Amino acid sequence: MLSANEKAVNDATGEPQQDSRTIADRVFEVLQDAIVKGDIEPGSKITEPGLAKQYGISRGPLREAIRRLEGRRLVTRIPHVGARVVALSLKELLDLYDVREAMEGMACRLAARSMPIAEIEQLKGLLAYHEAQAELQDNVAYYQEGGDLDLHYRIIRGSGNEKLTELLCGDLYYLVRMYRYRFSATQGRPKQAFKEHYRIVDAIEQRDEELAEMLMRRHIRASRQNIEARFSEADPADEVIKP
Repeated sequence: MLSANEKAVNDATGEPQQDSRTIADRVFEVLQDAIVKGDIEPGSKITEPGLAKQYGISRGPLREAIRRLEGRRLVTRIPHVGARVVALSLKELLDLYDVREAMEGMACRLAARSMPIAEIEQLKGLLAYHEAQAELQDNVAYYQEGGDLDLHYRIIRGSGNEKLTELLCGDLYYLVRMYRYRFSATQGRPKQAFKEHYRIVDAIEQRDEELAEMLMRRHIRASRQNIEARFSEADPADEVIKP
């Protein structure tokens, strides 16, 4: 039987999902989701006995999951301290958004150039799926599930550039999601962010490469400015941003 998330992927993208995950895969996904959503807070110490008891999982798959979380930059090992959930300073987070602006802008330009029409139609279907969210309609939050239910993820993959996809959908993706999830609930931002997504998809459909890149860069820059405004009184060198 499909999970709710897998069924949503089917409905929004038209692409069937199959469940062939191992126990280690499932443990990894549970922990990754908990970190992204802030259930396990940034800076929290990762202890195998504690997590095994909390989630009812065995130590072997848990150990493998923690190694994979390190690979996704969600967990870091500190000498003489141990493993902890990553916690970015404000400066590190703003630097990350500068990188996103440049790279996702390029991905959007490439998507406008060569993304297949069928995939563009799926982007439009995904927007309709997002628009139905009660939180978005109330302008409270704009949450996107990961992978194929995330518009940014789909556009990056639609760029057709393997290096961009490797970096933005692999190395940096879940670290970025960790903070996107937190700031998607900023007052007044959800509906505006959705409107920006709509314009981006329209530019891709029109094959307007320059406009698509400009709109994506503006979209991410607005998110960066939102974060900066929220922490304008903090010391960028010392402040730790916690979901």
